[in-house]
Amino acid sequence: MERNLGLFLAKRASITPGLEGLVEVESGRRFTYRELDARANRLANALLARGVDKGDRVACLMMNGVEYVETFFALAKIGAVLVPLNWRLVADELAYILGNAGARLLLYGADFAELVETLHRRAARETELTDWIELGGGEHRHPFADDYESLVAAAPSEPPPIRAGEHDLLFIMYTSGTTGLPKGSMHTHGTFTWAVMSMGTTAELRFHDRYAVVLPLYHVGALLPVISNVYRGVTNVVLRQFEPGRMWEVIERERVSVSLLVPAMLNFMLQVPEGERRDYSSMRWILSGATPVPVTLIERYRVIGIEIHQAYGLTESGGPACIISPDDAMKRIGSTGKTFFHNDVRIVDETGRDVPPGVPGELIVQAPHVMVGYWRNPEATAEAIRNGWLYTGDVAIADAEGFVTIHDRVKDMVISGGENVYPAEIENVILRHPAVAEVAVIGQASERWGESPFAVVVVKHGERLSEADVLGHCDGKLARYKRPKGVAFVDEIPRNPTGKALKRILRERFPGPAPE
Repeated sequence: MERNLGLFLAKRASITPGLEGLVEVESGRRFTYRELDARANRLANALLARGVDKGDRVACLMMNGVEYVETFFALAKIGAVLVPLNWRLVADELAYILGNAGARLLLYGADFAELVETLHRRAARETELTDWIELGGGEHRHPFADDYESLVAAAPSEPPPIRAGEHDLLFIMYTSGTTGLPKGSMHTHGTFTWAVMSMGTTAELRFHDRYAVVLPLYHVGALLPVISNVYRGVTNVVLRQFEPGRMWEVIERERVSVSLLVPAMLNFMLQVPEGERRDYSSMRWILSGATPVPVTLIERYRVIGIEIHQAYGLTESGGPACIISPDDAMKRIGSTGKTFFHNDVRIVDETGRDVPPGVPGELIVQAPHVMVGYWRNPEATAEAIRNGWLYTGDVAIADAEGFVTIHDRVKDMVISGGENVYPAEIENVILRHPAVAEVAVIGQASERWGESPFAVVVVKHGERLSEADVLGHCDGKLARYKRPKGVAFVDEIPRNPTGKALKRILRERFPGPAPE
């Protein structure tokens, strides 16, 4: 069997053809693995008939659904390269990505018709796009686009010729761009095969599990689980997008056993009135990551009987880096555990030398599932991958037994009076206040200290809170230099699609100077 990710679906369809492969929650559509593979074959043959060739970049702008999954597998089979697009971006941002990637075809959902009209007007001068396929437009479909479902229905379901192998590009996934322009992380059939294997041999996935796919499929935190579920014989229960009340309903109705949710999602679910009173006895565990998981959140889920296992990974690593095992998850609350099976990590100082246990440093990763580089950006590639190690930009500490705890982004670290201050530590303390719903800590310029911590707080509905309340809550829980010098209250914390606080925006909104 060639190392082609598209063949994973074909093999699963051959081994367990009648196993439910995908449930589309909102529409109620259900597909066996045989049906899913047949649809992927039809799309692959339709794209071949349109002249899509090996190495062509094909962009996808869709909400979660069966079409997204079959698009991935169809492109993989014929050797085309998927460019997943973040549907929260505006036209300028999408035009940059499409132009940078050199995409020639865009598959898009009718939800984005207005946005795509703008992109179409700009396509000739800013991109290489020449082909457009619309999903769900019906009679209102754009005149420049063909209908997705008609193409699939008319194409043969026979397996297409397999045109890609281990070293060929599989997808280019653009980073969230929280600072600067987004960069396209390149993964091959080989790197992502290793990512799937690492996930499958480390995470406690079981044959016939039912996995809720909640993160958007343009993110590695959703795409990797979907492929891993195919590999392991797990049913993908796909939600169009996250909604906290709906999540409790889906867990109960579909007997979901595992999922991956970012901390912000877990927090929102706990705020659903009576949500946790539903029957969630099928749920074994929930992976969480993207940002350090607040200890308070893990403890609150433990009270209602759901284990939160913290995982750590990056787009650049193909997903896996560290994970806490089921046995250790509740003993070492806050730790992201040890490495996945097929990778190694180190924690180093500014010179690249290993730091002792208990000393913070930058986490670096080595694995066969690390990206091959950034698309058309050799300078950024050289900065990120040094001597075979991926420099993550994340601050971490390892204990004597090798358990890793993520503290913060290197760029988010506050240096106050020469001391390193990690915002996540302060955030964990503030989140313990019963009236605090969310918090993000940033650094503000300080004439006296260089930088000082500053807290941006969202108050729980119906509660009241003052700056003095927050600062008083920190007394005795944090060293003096770590305590925030000021507090601001907002209605919501700006976040990217994976729940990471956009601290760049907060720093622009609250530039200081910090109170002395």
